[in-house]
Amino acid sequence: MISERILSTAVSTLGGRYLKLDPRDDVELPAPQPGKQYLLYMHVPFCESLCPYCSFNRFPFARERAVPYFEQMRSELRMLADKGYSFEEVYVGGGTPTIMVDELAATITLARELFPQIRDASIETNPNHLSAEYLAPLEGLVQRVSVGVQSFDDGMLTQMGRLQKYGNAEQTLERIQGICDAGLFHSLNVDMIFNLPTQTPEMLTHDIACAQASGANQVTFYPLMVSPVSRASIEATMGHVEQRTEEAFYHQVFDAFCAGQDAEWVPSSCYTFSREKGQMIDEYVVNYEEYAAVGSGGMGYLGGQLYVNSFSLADYARRIESGRTSTMGRIAFSRRDEMRYRFMMDLFGLRLDRRAWRERFGVDVKHGLPAEYAFMKANGAFDKTTDEELTLTPKGRYLMVAMMRQFFIGVNGLRDQARAALPGDEHALIFGR
Repeated sequence: MISERILSTAVSTLGGRYLKLDPRDDVELPAPQPGKQYLLYMHVPFCESLCPYCSFNRFPFARERAVPYFEQMRSELRMLADKGYSFEEVYVGGGTPTIMVDELAATITLARELFPQIRDASIETNPNHLSAEYLAPLEGLVQRVSVGVQSFDDGMLTQMGRLQKYGNAEQTLERIQGICDAGLFHSLNVDMIFNLPTQTPEMLTHDIACAQASGANQVTFYPLMVSPVSRASIEATMGHVEQRTEEAFYHQVFDAFCAGQDAEWVPSSCYTFSREKGQMIDEYVVNYEEYAAVGSGGMGYLGGQLYVNSFSLADYARRIESGRTSTMGRIAFSRRDEMRYRFMMDLFGLRLDRRAWRERFGVDVKHGLPAEYAFMKANGAFDKTTDEELTLTPKGRYLMVAMMRQFFIGVNGLRDQARAALPGDEHALIFGR
């Protein structure tokens, strides 16, 4: 699709211009704005082994690294409380947040004590941790669990190095069904990836059917997102990344979940599908304009600025133990960049509220972003274009998926910039050299 290529190039070019990290030691988080709604993000950067396609900050698990890290993260939570922040929801990502479930439970418990306004907590995990016995310490603390499955094809799992680590597709399906039957959590999301190298439409059909039959009440299908650093690793283990198949795969996924008047699933975003409306989704940035982050490798967005936490465990420890938050760099968004960011996030969430937009920016989206608005309209992306809202056509949904893919690739590039500051011993832990 020519429009997708134009859009992808534009997002990639713009991201390359403003996602430039300037590492500094004197960056402090701003004070919260009265009445502002914030989300809290916590990052746990430990995994039993490292997946080739992942660009998030992660390190091989070792107890001697993880135990003090959780205590340091709890100290950082206290710093946010001292600054006056309050949060409505908390999202814990990784890495593998459940790598030490008791430490995770203690950290979420503290967050709920420090920020009693928290209603819901969402965590990520891997299939090998999906047992009622293992996750029991989180009952009552966590409402939503998102499990990284990626594929129910054993061949694909082998290529990704996941079958050996987390079990085969049949075992994973049984674990998901078991944790759903246990009823520990309100929501269970299954994370999948489409447009993987060597993936066929038949393999994707099988993945969709397994996800729908798993008992999970939410499924997210991400397009494969390849950063410059991860491309070589992906192609060495999984094969050549082919972009031209992405659109057809996306429509195959969306139609399988939402086609027909009596569809069992409803879209929560352009690539998340829920059995009921209003569930928390992985892309929390859709529902929260601003969020603060704790933990090594976390990123927060506050007051039009992106705050990046140190990716080095040693540097993170030094900063926290000296009484500072872990922020090691900041990127200021221009007003136009802020509008582009909200345009993307709102439409990715399936609806842009034009009244809220005018209240936020003092101008209608059509005039604030004339080129972006005209491009989307000319390419048939908009369904409803009333004074109150913008919604998307099927083509528009795919264009937003492509836009988000390129944006997150840009963010992965930002992570690579932050990782460049790692000391040699930590670099070797991740890359083996």
